[in-house]
Amino acid sequence: MAKTAKDVLELAKQKGANTVDFRFMDFIGTWQHFSVPIRELTEEVFKEGLGFDGSSIRGWQGIHESDMLVIPDASTAFIDPFFKDTTLVLICTIQDPITRADYNKDPRNIAQKAEKYLASTGIGDQVFVGPEAEFFVFDNIRIYGQTNAAGYEIESEEGHWTSGRPGSETRPNLGHDIRPKEGYFPVPPIDQQQDLRNEMMLTMEQIGLKIERQHHEVATAGQAEIDFVFDTLTVTADNLMKYKYVVKNVAQKYGKCATFMPKPLFGDNGSGMHTHMSIWKGGKNTFAGNGYAGLSESALFAMGGILKHARALTAITNPTTNSYKRLTPGYEAPINLAYSARNRSACLRIPMFSQNPKAKRFEFRCPDPTCNPYLAFSALLMAAIDGIQNKIDPGKPLDKDIYDLPPEELAKVPNTPGSLDEALNALEEDHEFLLKGEVFTSDVVETWIDYKRKKEADQVRLRPHPHEFYLYFDM
Repeated sequence: MAKTAKDVLELAKQKGANTVDFRFMDFIGTWQHFSVPIRELTEEVFKEGLGFDGSSIRGWQGIHESDMLVIPDASTAFIDPFFKDTTLVLICTIQDPITRADYNKDPRNIAQKAEKYLASTGIGDQVFVGPEAEFFVFDNIRIYGQTNAAGYEIESEEGHWTSGRPGSETRPNLGHDIRPKEGYFPVPPIDQQQDLRNEMMLTMEQIGLKIERQHHEVATAGQAEIDFVFDTLTVTADNLMKYKYVVKNVAQKYGKCATFMPKPLFGDNGSGMHTHMSIWKGGKNTFAGNGYAGLSESALFAMGGILKHARALTAITNPTTNSYKRLTPGYEAPINLAYSARNRSACLRIPMFSQNPKAKRFEFRCPDPTCNPYLAFSALLMAAIDGIQNKIDPGKPLDKDIYDLPPEELAKVPNTPGSLDEALNALEEDHEFLLKGEVFTSDVVETWIDYKRKKEADQVRLRPHPHEFYLYFDM
């Protein structure tokens, strides 16, 4: 792996790259890029950066202060596996061209600040994060929305709704469709996407991700998961963006479309992103101990911080209106704010696969893969640090099936927000923990809330829903 500017230039030469692609993360959570000829890449570029128009990026600069710089990170270099021409990719952070200060709304800068803040507290010197991002691969998608019409239609050869479709000479109906909640994980021909997922897996390995496994997920219609090995916070966020890039482009290569939308199908499981975290110091896992489930007091306090701030966290870890269609009872979604060993119905789970102290961690099960990972992982870390600093008691574990609790017991367990609006309100009321060390700044939080309300929540709220016509047209 390249570590310096010279290493990158040598890698480009070895691979015969003729193009450089600079990538950075926008405020909301989409990779952006532009390309230059390889001759434009010099050692000076890694210090001086290259300019672009920041006013055209969502949630960033005004037109009167649009000039910004991308600063490439040499350690992120890889060869793009999809472009026709051999292209070297560099992931970048953003700076102000006048002050040369790191831009406070650049998500990657926020992630790096979160890691530095952790070190400054003395709590730990490294935080490891391991996300499990689920997704769907469909054969076709129709989306339309006008003044007088709105709707969508999903096509999937695996979808259970295709079982009654007439066959033809060109498109026979061969059966083996996956019934709702039965996709985990029968062999082909029921699983029709093994080769596709294998290519995704091997392509990820090609660009530097270490893959643990790939498999079909619970839902019908091509739900999948590919797990890659955990790493430090910023590196893992970089890797998740590579992951999503590969998934979408391999799917397109197969003439299909991939989506990380949390709840694209009514009546079946949605796509989550269970996120594992542990804090280390001096090469030792501070979360390992002799307390509940083999955890340390520090780990329990960290979970206390996450449970305290969970409703605010969801505004960042579950950032879309669709996110809250997944966070609903009956589809394995963790809507109850509690912790437990092994119990997958708790929002915080302590995996018990290994008793090795190095493996001790918690898994926050609420997030979904539409989140901006730099912001989501940073917010999660800040809540954990707040819990440790203030010794926040997480309460007693809930080692029961939460979904089967009697109503009087269930009423005592707090829930995740029921909508994006509710989550944004919680973040508005509870975000001081994010501002410590100026990891998040007030204008970052304010811009996030304002954008999500006006551009997303309000836009969905103001439009008639197709099902409303079914319910109310004849009233």
